[in-house]
Order: sequence, then C-alpha cells, then structure tokens
Amino acid sequence: MSADTENIARWFCVRTQTKREHIAAKHLRGLDGVEVFCPRIKYRKATRRGTIWWLEPLFPGYLLAKFDLSEMERAVGYCQGVRGLVRFGSETPHVAEDFVISLIDQVAKQSGDQEDLITLSPAIEVGDEIEIANGPFEGMKGTIQSIVPAADRVKVLLEFLGQVQPIDLDLFSILLPAKPKPDL
Repeated sequence: MSADTENIARWFCVRTQTKREHIAAKHLRGLDGVEVFCPRIKYRKATRRGTIWWLEPLFPGYLLAKFDLSEMERAVGYCQGVRGLVRFGSETPHVAEDFVISLIDQVAKQSGDQEDLITLSPAIEVGDEIEIANGPFEGMKGTIQSIVPAADRVKVLLEFLGQVQPIDLDLFSILLPAKPKPDL
C-alpha cells in the first residue's frame, strides 16, 4: 500500500463479544473518527409465557465500523465489547464502501425513523397450520382461515367438540411451525 491510501477511513468488520454488539457499538460511537453500523431486528414472538419483543443483531457477533486503521486500530480493538477485528492471517481486509452504503440504505428504508432498527411482522398466510401458544386453547392445532392485520387478529379453524369451529385469536398468541425450504 502506498502512503496516500493508508490514512483513509475505511469500513472494517469488527468481532464483538457474544450478545454484546450493542455495547460495543455504543462505545465505538464514543470514539472520535469512528462511524458504526450495527443494525438490529425487533420482532414480537409468541411464547408459552405470552407475547414478548425480541431484539437481535442482524449480524450476531459482528458490526461494521469505519475508521483509519493506522490511527485507530488499537483504540477500536480494545474498546469495551470488542473482541477484535476480522483478520485473515496478518491481513485486515476492509469492506467495500459501496456495499456498506447500499446496506445502510436498505436498513434505513425498512427502519423508518428508528436508526439501525428493523421491526419485522410475522409472515402468515391463509391455510397455514398453527399451534395456539397460550390461553384456553393452548396446545391445540388449527388452520388460519382469515387475517385482520390492522387489529393483529386471525380467524382460526379448530376442531373441538367433534366439529370444526372458527375462533378469533390474537396474532401473537399462535406458534407457526417452520415452513420447509423449497428444494433448489
């Protein structure tokens, strides 16, 4: 590398401590000359205890940081929550600027006003087989008959008392079985 290109801020992949991506991102943002991209996914999940919000990193164990490697490598590497930079032997590769910008733009489109936070909604369809996660019908299996997304409700056909009965349920009180992946 020539001396001109060494002192340029570039994007690097930073390894973080397990489940500490948000802590590492916060501390890295506090360093002068470091820009951080650590997108997270927020989604509601039905559990047997009820509906809860989950918040997970898009890249578990990693985040992207833009800085001048020759000046900030030590500060970044020893920042709280950071395990080190991703390396291949003695080489510390950078991530292409246009790729990171594209990724940031995609996350910004989906996150709206919440920086680096994508909120996901469950993808269900009429005809999906489900299991009820909680309430008086807990453990029973049924088929989705209709979906009312504005009210977060679904109409489910359940077989009980010898007949198929339609019931209305909270969207987040059902468990969706994993759909098989199509063969390629």
